[in-house]
Amino acid sequence: MQAFYRRALDRGQLAYNPAERIDLPASPNGPPTRIASPTDAAALIAALPEGDRALWPTAFYAGLRRGELMALRCIDVDLGRSLVRVERSWDQEEGAIDPKSVSSRPTVPLLAILRDHLDEHLLRTGRGGEALVFGRTDESPFAAMTVGERARKAWKAAGLEPITLHECRHTFASLLIDSGANPKAIQTFMGHSKIQTTFDTYGHLMPGSHDEVRERMDSYLARGSDPSEDPTPLGAASAVSR
Repeated sequence: MQAFYRRALDRGQLAYNPAERIDLPASPNGPPTRIASPTDAAALIAALPEGDRALWPTAFYAGLRRGELMALRCIDVDLGRSLVRVERSWDQEEGAIDPKSVSSRPTVPLLAILRDHLDEHLLRTGRGGEALVFGRTDESPFAAMTVGERARKAWKAAGLEPITLHECRHTFASLLIDSGANPKAIQTFMGHSKIQTTFDTYGHLMPGSHDEVRERMDSYLARGSDPSEDPTPLGAASAVSR
């Protein structure tokens, strides 16, 4: 309903969005169920056709949504500063559209593993400037169903469990948590307008079980009297292996 009213508002059919201040409950489907390990992600990428070996890593290692991947331009990828800027998304009817809010325009760090894939892709395609990074042409975005079907065939042939672009986004969030990123950084990189959304979706992956908190607090307090020790803060712990 929020998306319905938001579109009507954007088209000038409404004066205000009556669903704007309604907080959505946690997803009834529960937390994401398919999250690839770093090893699985690498295997999935390696099995793909050459033309898709930059698209899927951008979902895995930058967490962009499908519409953001479709609308990503070469100028949005800042190789010099190692950043990926989300400046717009893609609507099936209207084409390129502006993000809904400031929080929907995240700037994501360009990881070295992703940079290698993008470097190779841009050199191979010869694209630059306003051209779409992953488009069928410089101006036409990729067809999500075609890309997904092509990937599933490649993974089936390699004996790998398939994954969707949205599940790749969940994998990126999991990698952030495992690396020790704080929740506010995760919220920013994932483009969530509220940190509660981040906690509702990924809170089960974050450190903080009763046993872990107890063990870390006991350790912290036991050596707290020794100023030479520099205990790791609780919030910096990496997530428990799944």
